[in-house]
Amino acid sequence: MEFKHVSVMLQECIDGLSIQPDGIYVDGTLGGAGHGYEVCKQLSAEGRFIGIDQDDDAIQASSERLSEFGDRITIVKSNYEHIKSVLAELNIPGVDGILLDLGVSSYQLDTADRGFSYMADAPLDMRMDRSQPMTAKDIVNTYEEDKLYQVIKIYGEERFAKSIARHIVQRRQEKEIETTAELVDIIRSSMPAKAKNGKGHPAKRTFQAIRIELNRELEVLQETLTDMVSVLNDGGRLCIITFHSLEDRIVKNFFRDMEYPCTCPPNFPVCVCGKEPQGKVITRKPILPSQEELTINSRSKSAKLRIFEKRE
Repeated sequence: MEFKHVSVMLQECIDGLSIQPDGIYVDGTLGGAGHGYEVCKQLSAEGRFIGIDQDDDAIQASSERLSEFGDRITIVKSNYEHIKSVLAELNIPGVDGILLDLGVSSYQLDTADRGFSYMADAPLDMRMDRSQPMTAKDIVNTYEEDKLYQVIKIYGEERFAKSIARHIVQRRQEKEIETTAELVDIIRSSMPAKAKNGKGHPAKRTFQAIRIELNRELEVLQETLTDMVSVLNDGGRLCIITFHSLEDRIVKNFFRDMEYPCTCPPNFPVCVCGKEPQGKVITRKPILPSQEELTINSRSKSAKLRIFEKRE
C-alpha cells in the first residue's frame, strides 16, 4: 500500500515556520514528507532539512519523495525524543525551525495489519516503531485491571473506562485477546446501548489510549519540548500540531512557561527567581483547520497548531 497522508494545515505550518532559504529545519514526525516536501521547496542550495521518523514505511516513502532535493536532506530513523543526539551526530549546533505533526498517519490507520484502526480486523499491534518488542496485545493481556483503567481513563478520557477494563480482564481469562475485532467487541459489551450506538465509534477513545500508552506519546512530548527549544537558533520557531486535548494542554502550558517563566509570588515587586523568558508565543489561540480543509480532510477536525519563537 502506498504511503498516503494528507498533510494537516500545510500552508499554515509553512507560514508558521517563517522559512529562511539558507536555514536548517527539522521535521520530527516526517511521515510521508507532506510537510517536509513543502519545507524543502522553500530552501536554497545552502539550506538543510532533517527528517526524523521511527516508522520504516515512512522512512522509505519520504526518502523517495524527497530524493530530488539531493544532499540538502538527511533522513534519520529515530524518535524525535532523541533530537539533540541526532543533531549532535550531524554536527549541527542549532536549527531555525522544528515541526511536529503528532497525528497518526492515514497510511497507518488504513493499513489494517498495523492494528491502529478499530474499523478493520487485524492483530493488536499499534506500534509506531515495529522494531520495538511490545505491542498493544501485550498491554491488553498483561496490564493489571487498575492500570488498564488508568490508561483508558486518562489517555482516552473514556467515561466507561472502569467497565471496559473489567470486561477486558474477564475476557482474557477465557482466552488471550489477539485482534482489534475482539477488543472492539469487548468495548461494545462494556457500554450501555445509548453510548455504543451514539455519535462516534465506541472504541475510538480506548484505542487512542492504548496507542498513546504503547508509544509513550505524551511522555515523549513532555520530556522533549525543552530539548527542542534548546536547539533552536535565535528567532527559530517550533510548530506543533496536536490532535487531542491532553497533547494540546502540554504544548500550551509549556509555551506559556517559556514566555513567562517567573515563579515569584505575584506580590513580589521585582523578580528574584532569575528565570528568563526563552521567547514568545506566536499563537495566542491555536490555529484551526479552515472549513475548506475540513471538507477535504475530515481527519483534521481535531487538529490545533501552536507556534513558539525563540529569542535570546
